[in-house]
Amino acid sequence: MLQDLFSLNGKVAAITGATRGIGRSMALALAEAGADIALLQRSPEQTGVKEEIEKLGRNCLIVSCNLEDKDQLNEAIPKVIAELGTIDILVNNGGIQRRSPAVDFSEADWDDVMQVNLKAVWILCQQAGRHMVEKGGGKIINMASLLSYQGGITVPAYASSKGAVAQLTKALSNEWAKHRVNVNAIVPGYIATDMNTALINDEIRSKQILDRIPAERWGDPADFNGAVVYLASNASNYVHGHLLAVDGGWLGR
Repeated sequence: MLQDLFSLNGKVAAITGATRGIGRSMALALAEAGADIALLQRSPEQTGVKEEIEKLGRNCLIVSCNLEDKDQLNEAIPKVIAELGTIDILVNNGGIQRRSPAVDFSEADWDDVMQVNLKAVWILCQQAGRHMVEKGGGKIINMASLLSYQGGITVPAYASSKGAVAQLTKALSNEWAKHRVNVNAIVPGYIATDMNTALINDEIRSKQILDRIPAERWGDPADFNGAVVYLASNASNYVHGHLLAVDGGWLGR
């Protein structure tokens, strides 16, 4: 029974930002659980993750999807459905970061972060949601952040975008839960990925962060495998509008 509860056999999952880090780990976890995968990625020539998925015996489709390109965003989900027949799971993992003191933060950086971290998430949710609502089921998993709760330092656009992603998740859940479409979010803590290189290399700030994490370590991309499979599977069928923290205990401290 438990194996069936977490199985994704016969499902189709689309994911953004999966060429490395957390996204790559989650894409492989979804494939290991049985799903065929559509990689929505900016650079279609990067085929490494596709090859890893296919070695697991799953189908994998690369769809060109620059999160800053309106046309590609609007075409991405229809392409997945046309090629793979449906979409059962959407994981909005792609995101960017810009750091600067608020008094110097440029309008261009603000717009870039909002486009990738929020507007692209909305467009893909809407595109997938239309299909899922019509067929009567599906799973949407957004990536929120600790900064959905906290303000951060020198990251005003990122904090604003991730706060909005958390609220968008709840808003869509309120509308689509009755259609058996689960919209939830994962809240990463401080994870050892490229996005956090600057923090990791800052000896003072890195120590401050580590001292506050009850688990006494930075997170690893593999820490998200269980969370994403859970939210994508039947195990979470009565979980709606939830923000699942994978943070080593940070928010509880």
